[in-house]
Amino acid sequence: MWNLEGLIVRGVYFDQPVEGVVTLSRVKYGGAVQHTVDLFHSITMFGQERTMVLLDANEIVHVEYESVIACEFD
Repeated sequence: MWNLEGLIVRGVYFDQPVEGVVTLSRVKYGGAVQHTVDLFHSITMFGQERTMVLLDANEIVHVEYESVIACEFD
């Protein structure tokens, strides 16, 4: 499954561990998949705070396909 929109993911962004919700999954030119991740905890890169990062599919290390939060309202 390449579309991870709405799922919680963990990944590595420039050697920093990140975790957040995928807000957009897209296929880049050439066929690679890239995800826009809204972070739970901001990170500082090059002196600037980031609350969102772009991760390629190979930078994702874990995907939560079922969330406790999602089941809470069932």
